[in-house]
Amino acid sequence: MSDVRKAAGNDAAVRILEIGPDWLVCVKPVGVDSETGLPERLRGQTGGPVWPVHRLDLNVGGVMVYARSARAAAAFSRLIQAGEMIKEYVLICHGKPPAAEGRMEDLLWKDVRRNKVFVVDRERAGVRKASLRYRVIREAGEDAALVRVRLETGRSHQIRVQFASRGCPLRGDHKYGARDPEKAPALFSCALRFPWNGETRQFEALPEWAE
Repeated sequence: MSDVRKAAGNDAAVRILEIGPDWLVCVKPVGVDSETGLPERLRGQTGGPVWPVHRLDLNVGGVMVYARSARAAAAFSRLIQAGEMIKEYVLICHGKPPAAEGRMEDLLWKDVRRNKVFVVDRERAGVRKASLRYRVIREAGEDAALVRVRLETGRSHQIRVQFASRGCPLRGDHKYGARDPEKAPALFSCALRFPWNGETRQFEALPEWAE
């Protein structure tokens, strides 16, 4: 444990929020692949096995949990399928959402070839329902807002395309309509909550731009 905490404090190491025999929770850096690159780095830091159980886009950072045993990986898979892993994000969007707080629900279709998601108006093959709840925290510069989001479904690029479809693309999200000089979307997985051994475990972290 002490060796891991020492490594986690190293500038070049991944920040680990908690580690135990079954899982670890860390803060994924932007630009590191959550399914291959980050597990490899975590194995190097912890000296043990690490299994990915969920993912974040390459250009998005934030709080993630990784299994440290096959049993834990299977347990997390069941939690995710049952909707018992709760994920929250913070973002900065251009413009202002429709209300100070609310819910977005859409039908989404993914163009796999282009790796881009679109809001569509009817159900058909490949279309999936997506929903989230949001709350505006404060203004974030001229005609921009800092927003906190809680996912109700976990669809690819869900937050990015749902906000963009309402005229509020995320800052730095050029794939979905932003026109600014930032190099990555202002989107961060800030909170993760899940039950484990009869207790609710919750972890939070914020990027500098949301503090």
